Amino acid sequence: MIDQPKRLAFFLPNTFTALNMACGFASVIMSWNGQFYNASMILLLGAIFDSVDGRVARMTGTQSQFGEQFDSISDVVSFGIAPSFLVYNCFFKDMGRLGMVVSFIYLLCGALRLARFNANIDKVSSDYFQGLPIPTAALGLVGYVLLAIEFELIQSLTPFTIFYVVLYSLLMISNVPFYSFKNAAWVKTHKKRVLAIIFLLLALIFTYEQLMIGVITGTYVLGGLIYFITHKGALEDVFSWKSENDEISENK
Repeated sequence: MIDQPKRLAFFLPNTFTALNMACGFASVIMSWNGQFYNASMILLLGAIFDSVDGRVARMTGTQSQFGEQFDSISDVVSFGIAPSFLVYNCFFKDMGRLGMVVSFIYLLCGALRLARFNANIDKVSSDYFQGLPIPTAALGLVGYVLLAIEFELIQSLTPFTIFYVVLYSLLMISNVPFYSFKNAAWVKTHKKRVLAIIFLLLALIFTYEQLMIGVITGTYVLGGLIYFITHKGALEDVFSWKSENDEISENK
């Protein structure tokens, strides 16, 4: 039988995953009621919980297939359904079917991104993400909503908003490699500087959240795209990622 401390260790990371899902659910309710700022900020809290659950599982040695699947289901709610519902209510509610389609494209691409991640988890280098991670895409939408709250002019830029949402959607299912920083040598050798940068970013987000969330996310995405374009030859091994379906189709 599993002793009580071990049971608690298995329970702990799944608690953070459940809290992440709760944040997504709360965001849906808030955006439904027109509370777009609160709906956005609680998704940021969900992203924090999402970043903690995996680390807690590794620290306690309680990684499991159940935890991985539960985490993916939670991410669909918090970073798929909730952001798509948020942008629909904030920008596309009066656009009829087009608004529904654009919002659903984001949700669909997010679900496909998670499914591909689960299928290729043992095949893809941990140095890079295959396509934009869904929490980052969600924060990209959250940042855009917060900017629209701060600068009302953005709410009238409907064509650009559609382009923005579709771009982040397609980046999730693309093969563009985004650096994960998991095995970065610079991070390991400059831990104090990295910690200082993290505290600085947190301070900026806490002080200027309506501006900084979008700026930080946009900088990461733009940097990844620029690196992809300028270093394509150096990343040939990364581009060779293939899912099982791709290999099966080629062998037919």
